[in-house]
Amino acid sequence: MRKRNSALFGRSGRAVSAGLALLALIGCSRVGMSSDKPSGANNNGAAASEAMKEENKSTGGNVDPRLSAASTKFGLKLYSEIGKQSAGKNVFISPASVALALAMTYNGAGGETGQAMARGLELSGMSLEEANRAYAELHKSLQSLDPKVQIEIANSLWGRKEMKFRPDFLDRAKEFYGAEVTSLDFNDPGAPAAINDWVSRKTHGKIGKIVDQIGQDSILFLINAIYFKGKWTDEFEKAETTDQDFTLAGGKVKKHPMMSRTGRYPYFKGENFQAVSIPYGNKRVSMYVFLPEKGASLDEFVKGMDGAAWDGWMSRFRETKGDIVLPRFKLEYEITLNDALASLGMGVAFDPDRADFSGMLQEGRRAFISSVKHKSFVEVNEEGTEAAAATSVEVQTTSARIERDTFRMVVDHPFFFAIRDNQTGMILFMGSINDPS
Repeated sequence: MRKRNSALFGRSGRAVSAGLALLALIGCSRVGMSSDKPSGANNNGAAASEAMKEENKSTGGNVDPRLSAASTKFGLKLYSEIGKQSAGKNVFISPASVALALAMTYNGAGGETGQAMARGLELSGMSLEEANRAYAELHKSLQSLDPKVQIEIANSLWGRKEMKFRPDFLDRAKEFYGAEVTSLDFNDPGAPAAINDWVSRKTHGKIGKIVDQIGQDSILFLINAIYFKGKWTDEFEKAETTDQDFTLAGGKVKKHPMMSRTGRYPYFKGENFQAVSIPYGNKRVSMYVFLPEKGASLDEFVKGMDGAAWDGWMSRFRETKGDIVLPRFKLEYEITLNDALASLGMGVAFDPDRADFSGMLQEGRRAFISSVKHKSFVEVNEEGTEAAAATSVEVQTTSARIERDTFRMVVDHPFFFAIRDNQTGMILFMGSINDPS
């Protein structure tokens, strides 16, 4: 059922290299796809204080700052759109996973569809060639050798065996994304299980299923899977964890296990919130926790996040001694992203009558994105963090700084957090915790 079909897919797909670091938005193409080439990214690089830069120096490639800025901006905009659908609820996504799956799809887009996807992914300031090379550089840069951080990223394409896909489109997926390319009998009742088994293996069993069923018009699934396991640079002592009050958004108080630690951490106090950066391993990757003041709305805080605000915040962290009280939590989350992505300007890609994926298919048939599904998992405890995410793109045919000498941050009410690669500025995961239980 899972054998490769060389007549349809050209060269056999190479096994995905699963030892990448957390947010490799691995690249697209060196080869022109069609006369209508999409283009894409924003010219602003993520700002960071000199102290943070020095703290987080590590080996890696020369990543184009435009791609870092574009990925951050895309992630924050996507999160804002999701927040509109999920106000008051726990949310957790991997913008890296979503961008990877969409970037593979974007390589097959032409005309208005390619331009819309470039704008949505914030890649409009880069040519396709520049974006692809930047993705490849990022891939290299994020291959961390930190013994305390495990990062694995995998990509795959699963095509209906009787469909003929353009060889250059498939070759780019294999060469720049390391994607496994499989020709599959979509009429076989076991076909969804084959895809789901791949996702489960690549996420260490944390994401068990991403495809429920395969419709008669479905021709391609583009899948990204990402797995992260990081130990805190300085672990929380389990003996210090105690049940304490956690106040929900509506005012209800719950008892919940709260971890405690005193140390020196990058920290800053904003106008209506405080924030701390808790590093993993050699400090290249950190969890950033943003805690609105009591009485302030987490939903309102999230609405105020954008690329400019984020860059400003990243430049204001200063190492400060203080106390952290952080809840243990575990969360599984899933969402269909069609509406959110359409709101970001990609609506044409979902329109059966207007979508142009001529760079994907050899035949003259039209194709469109029918669904973008995203599932994620995160667990935070005294030792560190384990997180995973998978994104599936299904394609069908039409038949002012305040300085403090010390701080105390008790995260006992709804908060936002992000896991960020400090070298490239890429946001790997982000979420809101309204109820840690």
